[in-house]
Amino acid sequence: MLLQVLDYVGVAVFAITGGIVASRKQLDFIALLFFATLTGIGGGTLRDLLLGVPVFWVENEGYLLVCLVVSIFLWFFAHWVERLHKPLRWADAIGVSAYCVMGVAKAMAVGDTVLVAILMGVSTATFGGILRDTIAGEPSAIVKPEIYVSAAFAGAGGFVVLVQLGLPSALSAAVAASLALVLRGGAIEFGWTLPGYRNKFTS
Repeated sequence: MLLQVLDYVGVAVFAITGGIVASRKQLDFIALLFFATLTGIGGGTLRDLLLGVPVFWVENEGYLLVCLVVSIFLWFFAHWVERLHKPLRWADAIGVSAYCVMGVAKAMAVGDTVLVAILMGVSTATFGGILRDTIAGEPSAIVKPEIYVSAAFAGAGGFVVLVQLGLPSALSAAVAASLALVLRGGAIEFGWTLPGYRNKFTS
């Protein structure tokens, strides 16, 4: 049940961030719906295609309805939501946290290895945002020094470890998603970063 909730939450909050990008560019409703839907389902679509399983929103149109509802809401209230810059970053953080766990859970459910499961978690959590920023021509969070992909990796890896230790999947999901959210939240609030690459051969 918790995993299903995380799935819908991930779609909704990513759809919000996609729709806001469209509203900032003063695009029409169809374009806003496109950005919201692309961002909301992009990561999960990549995951399912790579895993060779039915695409989740084709089997359950409820996810598309979530994107539609979000788009309608933003069409009328985006001007209000746009002022909440930091809350929007937190919405993206919640999406990353929810989706990194969902990606792992789905990969493990079809019997993939631990490494593949973690990769699916990271891909699910980040790909929708990458699509959004690329199409909108905006700099992506993944090329900034603050913790982003690393938070998804920590959440995905944490979920795998906890499940392997025998903890219930719901508890494992809650703890792992919280870990990812804390790391991403620390980057948002306190500018947390990891050491970046430095050329060690320059004089």
